[in-house]
This record gives sequence, C-alpha cells and structure tokens, in this order.
Amino acid sequence: MTLLTLLTEPLSYEFMLRALATTAIASVVCGVLSCWLVLIGWSLMGDAVSHSVLPGIVIAHVLGLPLAIGAAVFGFLAVALIGVVRSTSRVKEDAAIGVVFTTLFALGLVLISVTPSQTDLGHVLFGNLLGVSRTDLVGVLVLGAAVLAVLLLKRRDLTLYAFDPGHAHTIGLNPAFLGGLLLGLLALTAVVALQAVGVVLVVAMLIIPGATAYLLTDRFQTMLLIAPALALLCGLVGVYGSYYLDTSTGPMVVLAQGSVFALVYLFSPRRGLIGTRLSARRRRLALSRPA
Repeated sequence: MTLLTLLTEPLSYEFMLRALATTAIASVVCGVLSCWLVLIGWSLMGDAVSHSVLPGIVIAHVLGLPLAIGAAVFGFLAVALIGVVRSTSRVKEDAAIGVVFTTLFALGLVLISVTPSQTDLGHVLFGNLLGVSRTDLVGVLVLGAAVLAVLLLKRRDLTLYAFDPGHAHTIGLNPAFLGGLLLGLLALTAVVALQAVGVVLVVAMLIIPGATAYLLTDRFQTMLLIAPALALLCGLVGVYGSYYLDTSTGPMVVLAQGSVFALVYLFSPRRGLIGTRLSARRRRLALSRPA
C-alpha cells in the first residue's frame, strides 16, 4: 500500500471526512486558547468547565435541544458558581473549582443513569468522532469560528491581562471583564471540543498544545502559531491512527498530543530534559577543543 493510498483511503468515507473536519476545527481553537490558559495558570479551570457541562448535555438531549446549547449553559453556570463560591466564602479558588465541577459532573452521571434513551449518552464522556452528524459539524464550525474570531480580535488585551492585570487596569482596560471574557470563551471551546474527544479528555486538548508550545519558545506570538499547528497535526494523526489501528478516535488524538509533548519535554534544545544536557555537552566540547 502506497503512502498516497494510506492518505486517501479514509477520505472515501463521509463519516471520516466529518471526523477530520471536526477534529481540525476543535484542535485549532483549543490550541489557540490553550496558550492563554497555560500562561495564566488556568489548567484546573479548563478541567472544571469541561466536566461541568455533562448535565447540560443530558438535559438538552431529554428536551430535544441541540446538545451544544445545554453544554454552553452549564459551562457558563459552572463559571458563575465558582465565582460566587470564591467571592462569598472563605473557600479558596482551587477548592471552589473542585467543589463545583465534581458536583456538576456527578449530577451529569446520575442523569445519564436514569435517563431512558436509545442514544448512548456515554459517548459524551469519551467522544464519538465517527458519529458526528452534519448538524453537529455545522455547530462546531460556527462556535469555533466565533471563539477564534474573538480571541484574535482581543489577543492584545488578553495577552496584557495574562502577563500583568495591574498594568492592564492602569491603561484603562477592565481586568474583570477580560477574565470573564476568557472564561466565557473557555466554556464555548469546551463545547466545541466535546464533539471530538468527549468530556473526560477535553482538558487535554485545552492544555497540552499550549504547554508544548511553551517549552519551545519564549515569545507568546510564536506560541499562538506553534500550539494550534501542533494540535492540528496531532489531531489528524490521531484520526488516521484510529482508522488503521481500529481504536477509539478521541483518545488517539489526545495520545498523539501527549506523545509530542513528551518528545518536546525530553528533547527540546532549549528546555528539554535531555536536549539541554546534550546542548551543554556540545558547548563544553567546543570550548575544550584547541584553537
């Protein structure tokens, strides 16, 4: 089998085309947003929002509404509840996040167990890329385009907020608004990624690309290019890998991203665990050579 055949054979199936398109959109959007999440340190917040949307998905299914609507509503609800608990009690932010997202996630699991349905709602936990419909794809495209447009239009303000909220306030920006905007975009992005990898693995797509890019460059603008590019590549590799290995598609996408992170973590010339030592050794050898 030639390389061209390997690349084109999956494209002869419509469900694979939809899976590839959904993965590409989700990967790019998550890759861009992950840069800010990693920079600010909101990894746990991404985990919280991605898990908290589960009851919204089940309720939307029962009411016959698009699943994205229910997920978005509960994503925003989780963000609001975390803010309320944090601001009106002695509980710190990490504890508030843990209380809210575990409670809502448990509620979602309970609703799944008691909801009679011919549809396997368990797919929302680990994704069902190969079952994405045309309607689902359109929803992912619309939400993904909206999130990406806002991120690109407000990238300078959001970047300043991430680096120095105090300076952002000094020059007339509203840090509270920018933080709320970023949380809202996080909720919508979680909805986009749900179609690809499900509730459990969404946090990986929201964190791994940015973390990988962070090990490769010191420039945030460069991160915004590296992260979505790596996420897109890993997404396509994951989908193709699942097709030929007959494995779950969502986990394969995340596994590809995790594998790339491991390689960068070990061999990055500037920050890799092994790469930095090899670079230092080469420098020592170069200095020890006679002129």
